Amino acid sequence: MTISLVEFLGQVISNPALLFITALTLGVILVNGWTDAPNAIATCISTRSITPKNAILMATVFNFLGVLVMTMFNATVAQTIYKMVDFGGNAHNSLVALCAALVAIVLWATTAWYFGIPTSESHALIAGISGAAIAVQRGFSGINPDEWVKVIYGLFLSTIIGFGLGYVVVKLIGFLFRKADKRKTRALFSKAQVAGGAAMAFMHGAQDGQKFMGVFLLGIFLARGEGSADSFVIPIWLMILCSAIMALGTSIGGLRIIKTVGLGMVKLETYQGFSADLAGALSLLLASVLGIPVSTTHTKTTAIMGVGTAKSLSAVNWSIVREMVAAWILTFPGCGVLGYLMALIFMAIF
Repeated sequence: MTISLVEFLGQVISNPALLFITALTLGVILVNGWTDAPNAIATCISTRSITPKNAILMATVFNFLGVLVMTMFNATVAQTIYKMVDFGGNAHNSLVALCAALVAIVLWATTAWYFGIPTSESHALIAGISGAAIAVQRGFSGINPDEWVKVIYGLFLSTIIGFGLGYVVVKLIGFLFRKADKRKTRALFSKAQVAGGAAMAFMHGAQDGQKFMGVFLLGIFLARGEGSADSFVIPIWLMILCSAIMALGTSIGGLRIIKTVGLGMVKLETYQGFSADLAGALSLLLASVLGIPVSTTHTKTTAIMGVGTAKSLSAVNWSIVREMVAAWILTFPGCGVLGYLMALIFMAIF
């Protein structure tokens, strides 16, 4: 099942419900752009390997390529998000609940962004729609445990592998270039870090782009009165739209998160920034190939922590780390409860 751009535009004009769910979904993608996407380019900006303007342009291009290439290669992440919850057979109630979940996600993410805390929009998305599904179904029958377990795997994968690879990669690079002239290697790693930032942006599109396109298509089908679809094909116009909105969000509010992740948590040299980008991109690639939805935020920030720890424990600003970890821990129950309550309110009103 899929939908063409012409068909979509025609239905948006004639279907207020579809127009509303489209606006909400694009709003969530925009929020992801200013809270999650900046993690991909934070380190290459903090080490002055590239200017913020050029980094955002680079992120725009490679986010789109990540969405396009990885979706054509393996769309399992989008399928996982799509099938994670069951809103029931009533398309109207399902659409109302999905709208409530998206509102909850925007509220949660915007609050975290205001305080400069890089939360995971992936986990906010999962928690929000899960809470809404529980509200609709009046119980946990709204949750698909087979798909949800992949989220648990992803949580450990993004944290442990991100940190471990960051530690190992920076140690390996430090060993290989231990006798090299630092002035010469600085220019080399400055260019390499731009490539690493591009790789991170690519993998961010591959992961987060698929998650939000899965929700977008779910909203489209519900607005058309179609309660479920066993399979779907993601159209190219949707890939372009999601990438463009995500890039717009990064350009609007990304510097707050860039400051926290790239400057506040660890002071990085160019080879360390490259190590963090490489470790994060490899972790995301592994998860995408396996079809496991993971958090770009968790993966990149834990990779930076691993790089900093390889230098010394004192090199990491652990007060910022504690704030981020607290936000991560609170995201599942917090956004889940918010999605549940918003769904109850929306269903009572609509």
